[in-house]
Parts: sequence; structure tokens; C-alpha cells
Amino acid sequence: MNNTIRTNFSSPSIGRILSKPITSSSSSSSCCSSLTTPRIKFRRRYHSYQHPAPGSPFTKAESAILSASLLHVPSHGFSNAALSFGARDANYLDISVNMLPRGVFDLVHYHLATERLRLGDKIDFRKPENELPEGLRNLSIPAKIRVLCMERLRANAPIIHRWQEAFAVMSLAGNISASMSELAKLSDEIWFLAGDESHDTTWYTRRATLSAVYATTELFMTQDNSKDFEATWAFLDRRLHDVKTIGSSVSNVTSYLDFTVHAFANVLRSKNVPFF
Repeated sequence: MNNTIRTNFSSPSIGRILSKPITSSSSSSSCCSSLTTPRIKFRRRYHSYQHPAPGSPFTKAESAILSASLLHVPSHGFSNAALSFGARDANYLDISVNMLPRGVFDLVHYHLATERLRLGDKIDFRKPENELPEGLRNLSIPAKIRVLCMERLRANAPIIHRWQEAFAVMSLAGNISASMSELAKLSDEIWFLAGDESHDTTWYTRRATLSAVYATTELFMTQDNSKDFEATWAFLDRRLHDVKTIGSSVSNVTSYLDFTVHAFANVLRSKNVPFF
């Protein structure tokens, strides 16, 4: 972590101190007190039906600090300052942020993971049609994919002016693997919630192309100044149409992904965001 002396936590006494919240007679003030960040119970709703659900990627203490830190992102960005303010709000010592092995990236990852898992609580097309809102009934699979993508992107709205900072953090060499893994999980979650039951090679091509569509739309959204992100939804529609046009053959999908990744990288570089 920048400008922070990392502490040796091998001592049991230090570990016990940092894993317990400190008490305070008055609650810490927050510049974003009007915002609320729900505490998410992590569970598995994606990928294999045969394997057991994994445990939470964050400990109870980490979740407390990170959920509180997200409230400070609109004002302080994805930064060590946001983490420090979050630790105080959660009644932990400032030094407790050193429990987070990847620093600011853990804050980005927490947002990605929690919003991915919340998506199924908001919209789940696997439910019987009569249990869905009227506007979400009898939709085609492509229409369901569009609805789910839009719902997930809307979760970025409160911090969209800070999301290019998140891209910069995710693009660092040590964070690329985890970032791509989270994107793959989101793509799989969207197809799963849309009711996809494919078992052939299209299972992979659909998820690969959707990952590219979502990532480029998310980047476009950071530059969108239109009312209610209308330009972003139009951009999403064009990308989804492109995917429908190229079909699902491996050669076509490979060409599309190659073009999209290069375009994505060039946009990031134009914004002075490091991309490896």
C-alpha cells in the first residue's frame, strides 16, 4: 500500500488486536452518510451444480471495513484514504486496513463480488413467469441478457465518476488475473440467471463474448454524460447486436474478441490507464 508501513502480523497478539473492532462513544462522521451499503452474505449461484459453494472471499472483519469504505469512494475514490475512513466507521484502528492483503484492489473486488451476488436477488429469470414483474415476463434470452447487464451496470452509477480509477487498479499486473476471473463469474452469472442451459461449445463462446460486451460497455459508461445513461444503453444494444450477427462459431468469436480487447486496451491507454 502506498505511503504505508506494512506491519508484521505474525505476532498472535497483534493479530488479535487488529481483528477486533474498537469501541467509541460517538460514531464516526461520514462525508457520504446518506449512502448505504448492504452487507452481502456470499453464496454460490453460478458455475457448477455438482460442487459445493465456496466460503466468503472476505473475513468478517474485512467485510465490515470494505463495506464501510465503499461509502467513501464517491468522495475519496478507490484509495487508501477511503479504506482508512471505512476502518474508523467500522470501529477498527486505521492500521487494520493492513489486514487486506491486496490493499485498494480488495475494495474494488468487494464491490464487484457483492454486486454480482446481489444481481440474482434483484432479477432471476429462472423463477416461474407469474412470479416475475409484468415487464419482465415472456422475454427472449437476448432480452433477458440485456436486462441483466443493465441492472448490473446501474449498480455502478453512484461511483461511476470513480470507476476509471478502479480500471487502473484492476489493470495492474498483479490484479489482472483476479479481475478477469471476476468478469468471467459475472458473465456466467448473467447467463445462468437468464436461464441458459447450453452444454456444448457455445457455453464458452457465449460467456467469452458477453464478457467482452460487458467490459467495453462498462468503460463507455464512465464517459457517458447523457440523461439516465441513455447513450450507454444504446452502446450496449449495438454490442449485443454485433454478437448476434457474428454467431457463435469459434473462429468468428475469436476475431470479435481480438478486435474488442485491442479496442478496449487503446481506450484505456488514451485515458492514461496502465494496461499490460
